[in-house]
Amino acid sequence: MKFVDEVSIRVKAGDGGNGCMSFRREKFIENGGPNGGDGGDGGSIYMVADENLNTLVDYRYTRHFDAERGSNGGSTDCTGKKGEDLELRVPVGTTVIDSATQEVIGDLVKAGQRLLVAHGGWHGLGNTRFKSSTNRAPRQTTPGKPGEQRDLKLEMKVLADVGLLGLPNAGKSTFIRSVSAAKPKVADYPFTTLVPNLGVVSVDRWKSFVIADIPGLIEGASDGAGLGIRFLKHLARTRVLLHLVDMAPLDETSPADAAEVIVNELTKFSPSLVERERWLVLNKCDQILEEEHEERVKEIVDRLEWEGPVYVISAIAKDGTERLTRDLMRYLEDRADRLANDPAYAAELADLDQRIEDEARAQLQALDDARALRRTGVKSVHDIGEDDGFWDEEDAEDGPEVIYVRD
Repeated sequence: MKFVDEVSIRVKAGDGGNGCMSFRREKFIENGGPNGGDGGDGGSIYMVADENLNTLVDYRYTRHFDAERGSNGGSTDCTGKKGEDLELRVPVGTTVIDSATQEVIGDLVKAGQRLLVAHGGWHGLGNTRFKSSTNRAPRQTTPGKPGEQRDLKLEMKVLADVGLLGLPNAGKSTFIRSVSAAKPKVADYPFTTLVPNLGVVSVDRWKSFVIADIPGLIEGASDGAGLGIRFLKHLARTRVLLHLVDMAPLDETSPADAAEVIVNELTKFSPSLVERERWLVLNKCDQILEEEHEERVKEIVDRLEWEGPVYVISAIAKDGTERLTRDLMRYLEDRADRLANDPAYAAELADLDQRIEDEARAQLQALDDARALRRTGVKSVHDIGEDDGFWDEEDAEDGPEVIYVRD
């Protein structure tokens, strides 16, 4: 099953049925009065959040959706049948945007939530409606109103409590395999992870949280290079970010330089996302001598001027991972309690969430505009070439597939 997190569709609500012009015809009644019924309302279109879906692939190949038209009115004051409403099911975490105005119509964040995206047309009136003391045989009717038509953009963001950040091969997939039952692909080459992976981390019998792993970021990601920028938006709704750094990179580059690259790209993509709670996780400590740990940690912390939590772990050996997951669970519980009891804190986080969403959308729109220039043969300010590292929809057609396996 392909992982598709962004699609454009067109929806058309049903037109209203026309009103009927009819007159009563009965035995011994020469001139019966009007009895034309109203038409039926057109069907509306709703988006419904479905917890059983995890991709928008159903809307990649079918992009036009029409609701049923209302039936015309009938004689003997019969009202036409209302058109059936159309429900389009989308994954939880889908944002619906009007393509023409870029207005956010709604955010589907709870299973079963319904959102009206196109209103059905109003019914036409039959000639009975126009009967009066001075107009005993009206011949006026009205046609049904056309249903609303809109071009929509659907953006899905995975809903996770914890998000993983890092360069390719920093050990993000190994970490998620280590602490959860998720089994993403792990290999010793860059960009092993092509789509986001989710894992449920069980801390105690009744306590758990969801962790998300996205493709690694590379330098220049904020300008569209690599895959990670397309999926960085999935971290917008996380509650805490784990910045994974490889303490023993194979190419012998400086871990401090690698950590700095991620911070720079994150800042360019969304300055507000940098304000999100972020923990520094130094991975692969088993590949360097123990006496070198303190020196490597100090170098990275000093370079980043880091003041938050720091954890030194080995994901593959599960060294330090239990302490980290327990601290994460404790933080998430304390955060939930504070949100429930501190309105000022809740308002502050809501404002931060909105700023992150707005900045992420603006950044991705800018990248889409650059791709549009490239397709028309116009060079952008970045002098985009044939192989520019952009992840675009043409790539996605033949691109990564994610297979969901039940353990």
